[in-house]
Amino acid sequence: MGKRIWVHWVIMALHVVAIVIFTRGFLLTRTELPFYSNCSDVLQSPCSFSVNENQNQNQNDTVDQNQQRCWSKPAIGRLVIIVFDALRFDFVAPSTFFQESKPWMDKLQFVQDLAAKNASSARIFKAIADPPTTSLQRLKGLTTGGLPTFIDVGNSFGAPAIVEDNLIHQLAKNGKRVVMMGDDTWMQLFPNHFEKSFPYPSFNVRDLDTVDNGCIEHLLPFLHQEDWDVLIAHFLGVDHAGHIFGVDSVQMIEKLEQYNSILQKVVEALESQSAPGGLHENTLLLVMGDHGQTINGDHGGGSAEEVETSIFAVSFKNPPSPLPSEFDTSSCGLDLGRRNICFSSIQQLDFAVTVSALLGIPFPFGSIGRVNPQLYALGAGTWHFEDSAGNYQNKSKLEEWMLNYANVLCTNSWQVKRYIDIYSASSVIGFSNEDLLRIASMYAKAEEKWSHATQKLLLHKKESHNELLPALRRQIDLYSEFLASVAELARSKWTEFNLKMMGTGLGIMLISLLIHFLAIKKVKEQYGFSFTSSGDSGISFGLIFSCFMVVIRACSFLSNSFILEEGKVACFLLATTALVKMRYSIMKKKMILEAFVFLLLITICRFTIEVGLSKQAPSSEFMNAYPSWMLRIAAGFPIWNFVAEALPVVALILLAFLLREAITRSSSKGIWKYIIMGTNLSYMLIAVHWASESDRLNLAWVLKGTGRSYIPRLIYAIGFGQLLLLTFNQLFSKRKSSDHSNLLYIKTVAMFSAWSSTIIILLGKQGPWVALAFIIGGYCIMRLDNIELDVKDGGNWNRMLDPVPVTQWSLFAVCLFFCTGHWFVVCFPL
Repeated sequence: MGKRIWVHWVIMALHVVAIVIFTRGFLLTRTELPFYSNCSDVLQSPCSFSVNENQNQNQNDTVDQNQQRCWSKPAIGRLVIIVFDALRFDFVAPSTFFQESKPWMDKLQFVQDLAAKNASSARIFKAIADPPTTSLQRLKGLTTGGLPTFIDVGNSFGAPAIVEDNLIHQLAKNGKRVVMMGDDTWMQLFPNHFEKSFPYPSFNVRDLDTVDNGCIEHLLPFLHQEDWDVLIAHFLGVDHAGHIFGVDSVQMIEKLEQYNSILQKVVEALESQSAPGGLHENTLLLVMGDHGQTINGDHGGGSAEEVETSIFAVSFKNPPSPLPSEFDTSSCGLDLGRRNICFSSIQQLDFAVTVSALLGIPFPFGSIGRVNPQLYALGAGTWHFEDSAGNYQNKSKLEEWMLNYANVLCTNSWQVKRYIDIYSASSVIGFSNEDLLRIASMYAKAEEKWSHATQKLLLHKKESHNELLPALRRQIDLYSEFLASVAELARSKWTEFNLKMMGTGLGIMLISLLIHFLAIKKVKEQYGFSFTSSGDSGISFGLIFSCFMVVIRACSFLSNSFILEEGKVACFLLATTALVKMRYSIMKKKMILEAFVFLLLITICRFTIEVGLSKQAPSSEFMNAYPSWMLRIAAGFPIWNFVAEALPVVALILLAFLLREAITRSSSKGIWKYIIMGTNLSYMLIAVHWASESDRLNLAWVLKGTGRSYIPRLIYAIGFGQLLLLTFNQLFSKRKSSDHSNLLYIKTVAMFSAWSSTIIILLGKQGPWVALAFIIGGYCIMRLDNIELDVKDGGNWNRMLDPVPVTQWSLFAVCLFFCTGHWFVVCFPL
């Protein structure tokens, strides 16, 4: 047997290799670079504003002229961003745009009215988010212009501050006063960037109104104040309503109607101050979602419902300013009132760089988005270039706008190329040489045309008047193609799973399992082990049944609801195995009591898990009823409090007695006796610790101050010492025993004794009950093992392998984990 130990090392090595390869394809990573953009950086680019700077001198008199020498000329003076968390696209677009009308559609009627009446200054965008579609990753992507990866999802429950360059950092750095209200995730991501902030806790998904009411309280008054440049209000009611009640619910419809009313008041406040010289003469309003949601209110993945959200943009410039037709990719249709409404598409990846260009601040260093022409034109302002026949009425104005946009794209492309070059040189996991050469060639082609062709035409503008517009169109196309290629490459590396690596990892894992099965078969043939009671080479029902249970449990991990229901599923599968054993017990008329006790224990575990899950919800009926119920009992029976504190100690005493009896019956001495003695000492210390914390016994004076931590530390030390003794005994003991089953029994009891005290002190007063449940359940599993052998004289237990108890042990451990009050939570508001 010792000569074949290499098989175990081979299997372990294959497991490690499989996991490493699989995670390389699944846990996508992106290196965050500690570099930041500055206004002076643009001097290194081939882009210049010198050609048209004088022509545009008076275009935006309301914008500070000292800021015109940064990356782009400021086009707007103020920006209002209203974020409706989990805003689906069909919440905003007319129901006629979809195959089937739903109850939640057409509730934001004011948005549709503006888009229909003021098509040139109000536009609906379908915004496409990149997965993962959790709020933290979407806010990170919106502000950095990059692609957060799936490995960042774990941070959704404790959002770390963003350290890479981002839109909020650039705003604060360049003197923009930013005010934030609503979801407190913004404060976690940007802790020191806001001039004023009014954060509200977002973690309680059952609270639909606290965050929204806080936003409403501060939003409207701030629209009449001058001490801000960018205002951010993040509402959470729709997201929370979706999680708790679903999209098709009364609560969701009520929230959407509330938002419709809020938007109407916001727009009225902005319009009333948008006259020439008014506070919002040059203000842009953006109403947007960070991601969508499924019908059940879930999000995080990459389905169409989750990635499709919306941006509604309103410019208060006068007169309104449409986009040249060659850059307008909008789709139009009729709403229920037979009015024509158009919407455009935008990638959320483009949001940060577009807003930066409109505000005239440097683009975030790691942004790989493109300045969106529709949103940029709506904010920056264009002119009525065409008449009803499609003929250009003012070519000089069209050339001026296209030149300005081409210059912005030039800066945009230079910034993206700079980031890709530095990232590839700095990151261990960069892009391939082939990909880098391809995008470098595309950028060189666009830069060469800009430097040698387009600028020459600009210098001789009068002589080449007819050639300038086609040249500018071609220049814009080259920059757009380069930026699109970079975005596609980045998505393939950072947001799309590498299916080949994942498949390779799974294949290697299957190979390791095959080797494992072959090794079992070899041992079975050499040593005569069998899966059947008759000792033949057949496959027993127990083996098939166990494999079926394992497959069912593995498949359940593919279900979204399994995250919250794992404890229930494990209990159900464990009860199924217990019923099979009960059937054997009844057929053999043996160990019926053990089978019944095991089923009863599973039922208690199932009830305990249900109680634990109900405690998750602060507004649940259990949480509302439980305190008053306890108070009534305590008031009616004063002795109840004493009994509640005494029962855990009684359970400890019973536990110590059972462990002592288990070792005594094995007639074993030596190291095993000292293990039990250490456990009994730990149990006594636990009882003293609980007594010192009791309000009824008033023994707090016994362990004052830091003395209260001495007992737990001593218990941990005793447990560690017990584990060391067991380790040394396993490694250096040369004592041989012919009774392998008895030796296994003793080691099991000793191991339980060693770690039980540490687990109990960590679990609190429920710890002894969990330990008792473990002992009772374990005893029943061992007793019910191989029932058919127990009734046969001369049955060789040592040569019989029954996989059902192994499956039961695994499921029982999962059940006990959830019985202790643990649960898995999927919380998406962050």
